[in-house]
Amino acid sequence: MSVHEMYLKMKEKLRDIVPEPELKYKSELAYEINRLKEERDAVILGHNYMEPALYYSVPDFVGDSLELSRKAAQTERKIIVFCGVRFMAETAKILNPAKTVLLPSEKAGCSLAGSITAGDVRELKRRFPGVPVVSYVNTYADVKAESDYCCTSGNAAAVVNAIGSDKVIFLPDEFLARNVAAETGKRVIFPSVGSVGKWNHEDAPDETFQMIGWRGRCEVHEKFTVEDITNIRKQFPDVVIVAHPECSPEVVGASDFSGSTTAMTRYVEQSKANRYLLLTECSMGDNIAAANPDKEMLRLCNIRCPHMNQITLEDTLAALQKNRFVIEVPEEIRVKAARAVERMIQIG
Repeated sequence: MSVHEMYLKMKEKLRDIVPEPELKYKSELAYEINRLKEERDAVILGHNYMEPALYYSVPDFVGDSLELSRKAAQTERKIIVFCGVRFMAETAKILNPAKTVLLPSEKAGCSLAGSITAGDVRELKRRFPGVPVVSYVNTYADVKAESDYCCTSGNAAAVVNAIGSDKVIFLPDEFLARNVAAETGKRVIFPSVGSVGKWNHEDAPDETFQMIGWRGRCEVHEKFTVEDITNIRKQFPDVVIVAHPECSPEVVGASDFSGSTTAMTRYVEQSKANRYLLLTECSMGDNIAAANPDKEMLRLCNIRCPHMNQITLEDTLAALQKNRFVIEVPEEIRVKAARAVERMIQIG
């Protein structure tokens, strides 16, 4: 595909999303990335939160964390370029220890992944001995290594149900834990931690709880409120509101549908409504709008993930040109983490 053909392809999809001068410039970058990708035997994985010009030009596969984990596990390419954030690239490395995994920006972290440490998990395991640990895929490798299972927002309830345990430790997203607890009919508690890392007190001595959670939050999804939904419905009574389960239970309850990024995408594709509002990272709304030109996506989102926003076409090209930034996971941690991730993939 020539530069001009790439430009035409992007223009057809993104003419109402990306300004014309930007399309011309970015089509040149995309052409060079795709050329170099083949030359270096690389595969590019693109998360649903990538900006539209990148999302619709260079990834071989796009999707949510679970889908991209599957693709990472199946690839035969020598190099994996992960257009997402660090914990995603780490997961690809966990599943592909012999391959080179590149993250286009070393600054692409995650507020949720940063909310818990491996030491925190070990303390929870000490306090609740024998209780299996489920860690959201939005965690770093050392936390996964302390876990029995991983999950995504799309299969969290299925993982919790599949374990068959009376109690489960579910980390680290507070809102996802509350939403999963509601879906599975469990009572969740959140043990308190002091400023120096010591537990303040014992919780729920009556033993009526079934889930132990953690007070981590996504800095994007925690900002959506029920008031936002109320105000939008006043302006657009026919709007269908779709929320990510990292939003608060109150926001999820006030929405019309809640699910993983893939589930949200499918819902819009299959629903008959004409107007939608997505309560999640802004770029995903643009990506769904580009794929569904017959449906109106309200452009009212002003919450962009500062970490996902670090991944650009420019940095993706530099990653291939300069072999940066290489993701490494110590083998002892990788082996332990792989068990939890593989169980997540098996449950699906």
